[in-house]
Amino acid sequence: MQQLNDFLLLIDSFIGSAFWFPYALLGTGLFFTIYLKFPQIRYFGFAVKVVKGKFDKSDDEGDTSHFQALATALSGTVGTGNIAGVALAIHIGGPAALFWMLVTAALGMCTKFVEVTLSHKYREKTADGTMAGGPMYFMKNKMNMKWLAAAFAIATVLSSFGTGSLPQINSISNSLNATFGIDHMITGGVLAVLLAIVIIGGIKRIAAVTEKLVPGMALIYFIGAFAVIFYNLGNIGSSFVSIFSDLFSGSAASGGFIGASIAFAFNRGVNRGLFSNEAGQGSAPIAHASAKGHEPVSEGMVAILEPFIDTIIICTVTGLVLLSSGVWNEKHVNDFQVSDMSVLVGSDYSDQSEEGVARLYGHISGEAPLPEFSGDLTIADGTIQNEVSIIHARSLAEEIKVTKDGQSFTGTVHIANGKPSDLNVAFIGKSLVHSAPLTTIAFTRGFFGDWGQYIVSIGLLLFAFSTAISWSYYGDRAMTFLLGSGSVKYYRMVYVVAFFFAAFTDTTIIWTLSAITIAVMTLPNLFGLLYLRKDMKDTLDEFWVNFKKEYPDEKTPE
Repeated sequence: MQQLNDFLLLIDSFIGSAFWFPYALLGTGLFFTIYLKFPQIRYFGFAVKVVKGKFDKSDDEGDTSHFQALATALSGTVGTGNIAGVALAIHIGGPAALFWMLVTAALGMCTKFVEVTLSHKYREKTADGTMAGGPMYFMKNKMNMKWLAAAFAIATVLSSFGTGSLPQINSISNSLNATFGIDHMITGGVLAVLLAIVIIGGIKRIAAVTEKLVPGMALIYFIGAFAVIFYNLGNIGSSFVSIFSDLFSGSAASGGFIGASIAFAFNRGVNRGLFSNEAGQGSAPIAHASAKGHEPVSEGMVAILEPFIDTIIICTVTGLVLLSSGVWNEKHVNDFQVSDMSVLVGSDYSDQSEEGVARLYGHISGEAPLPEFSGDLTIADGTIQNEVSIIHARSLAEEIKVTKDGQSFTGTVHIANGKPSDLNVAFIGKSLVHSAPLTTIAFTRGFFGDWGQYIVSIGLLLFAFSTAISWSYYGDRAMTFLLGSGSVKYYRMVYVVAFFFAAFTDTTIIWTLSAITIAVMTLPNLFGLLYLRKDMKDTLDEFWVNFKKEYPDEKTPE
């Protein structure tokens, strides 16, 4: 399995993790922002009116309201990326990474507008009477590229498991086990049953659930977040300054954080921003294609609100929680992940001097690697006897203890190229923390104290479960495109069963597969958007001509 995972990582390094991938996404968003004259700004207020149903007609075709489509799409994007993704971005790129997340969202608002408009325009009514849409339909119906449409649909099915199902339940079960001690299998069983009840009802039931779930989960999360922000109100000003101060110089060393280059901040900020709001991936248009409407542009305007809510609001709030609480650059006691650690030769490293920080940064960035230890570590009552240092989570680890089966370990541990070979031996100590555990610690630095960690666990449960619900619909529509409506029931069965088993199995390889399928969805979608750029502009111009005739007294942003 490790060899397969390494092979998939190699593939991903040429697409989703390649240096040019963020530029392709941001470049598309920037192109349409200029080409369509900043629609994400000009049409923002109009989009709110559309969501409220101001321009709805009784004979509009579709399965859901504008708000339900927005809620379904949001439930697919508002997830672990908002809790864990922001923490990971700041952990690697420093506070400046949050700025690039916001830039990504601002351009993503325009990308979402374009992809949803075109998907809604070329949607179809299926044999069972429901609406089906998404990039695969404009690829087939307008571009006449059925092979590309099929490739996108297959990637969507795979991504529904890799993004929406397996990693989500794995995150939920791990969080509930750590916080409440609930067995992974129990969590998987209960939530698999609830998932089946929701998705078997199709888009109408999914929309009915998500329109209540999304506002509810956002409210719970905001209560916990603002309890931290107001508790640390004196740090908010410096937190905002830190986001912009190192923007063009890279983040300086601070506490256990040993600094990050401009490239690191840009890469992680863009990467996590795109993971959070999925602008350009082509997933949200599948949800919006179900919305009732007599023309496509208004639904595209509704989609403008998604990255704004998902990234500009929720991710900014998470970022301020992490920065104002001060946990992002502090070392905390945690179990070391083998993939995140490196045993170095020598014990004279320091993160308290400029020279020491420079040496450590050179190793972590890969610019000047330090010698890694290979051989046997001698351990006496949990204490390492050799002259070595351990890097964990991009920081110099402290107060390290070695345990096995929960007890202090005495004996030897073989190390090969800086990594321990015996995975049954645990290294515990103080180091930086990232992803969901970092956000969990931050939520305890507010008015709720230790109770704040439960808000993160509940938030993660609701966010991740709602993502699984929405992605089941994306896979459902992709299967309909590929094999017809009759294949959907079999897909749903596999989706629910896989969801259950992923609660208690390792999903590392699934995360890797997910990264590949996201890229395979995104690239043909971006190509299609640029290919149909004139169609998009003509559709928009036609919309305003007809709107002014129908609503002559209505003030328009044109």
